[in-house]
Amino acid sequence: MASLKNVLYLGVCLSWTVTTADGNVLPKAENVRWMSLDFKIIVAWTIKPSDYKYTVSYSSEDTDWTQSLQCIGISHSECDLTDQLRPWDRSYIVKIQTEPDVDDYNGLDLGEFPYTESTPFNPYRETNISAANFNVTVVDESRVLVTITDLLSASRDGKKQLTLRDILKNDLKYKISYHRFGNTGKRDIISDSSTAEVSKLDAGQRYCFMVAAFIPSRPKSTQQGAWSNQQCTPEGSSVVQELTLGAWVGVVFILLTVFGIIITVTFLCCRRYRQKNTSQSSAPV
Repeated sequence: MASLKNVLYLGVCLSWTVTTADGNVLPKAENVRWMSLDFKIIVAWTIKPSDYKYTVSYSSEDTDWTQSLQCIGISHSECDLTDQLRPWDRSYIVKIQTEPDVDDYNGLDLGEFPYTESTPFNPYRETNISAANFNVTVVDESRVLVTITDLLSASRDGKKQLTLRDILKNDLKYKISYHRFGNTGKRDIISDSSTAEVSKLDAGQRYCFMVAAFIPSRPKSTQQGAWSNQQCTPEGSSVVQELTLGAWVGVVFILLTVFGIIITVTFLCCRRYRQKNTSQSSAPV
């Protein structure tokens, strides 16, 4: 059986050699490109309809080529390398090799079938970053608190799904852009953490906010992630409007207590005054 496989494979190789001599070589993968979002890393390419298969290998900084175990002899035109490119802060090159459609050539030397190499890609410095979610809390009439949720990445450490903060650590910062409602003039601040206080706001005015991940250690073209949706403070927001139900109960209780004291004192004063007048009118002349 093994000799039959070798004969079949030899026939395929001879056929490929003949077609190469005629100028009709196996088609190379074209338009090889990287697609990466939040450390989800996919390499894709364009192929013409055919019965050929493709094997993907990757290498970084003069290391040997490593075949992607999930992308050996595949017929589709993309390969997920999310869990294979480690460490993240390295430049990787991918090689897509075109192979004849042989059912079982395991253990046989495929030789130098045609292949296409990608441009270098560094996940740490080039993966695109999605828009972050955040909340705006009014502290007082001139301050708000912006709380940002660190995005989950596509990478895992064992069973744990890593956040962008887990991967980028102190390199991850956030850009906060804000402006007064109805005004086009914007201001930007950079926060080192996921929580930032924005101060010196005009009292009684509404403000609108957007946030984006910001990684200053990256090349300028990939420093900033996507902008979030805009969030604005409530209309006429103030300390009074931001009081919780419990605080409102406390305020009402204090007001009722003060009002009760005023009524009691007034009643006692009036009563004492009437008693004094009565005693004076009943005294003998």
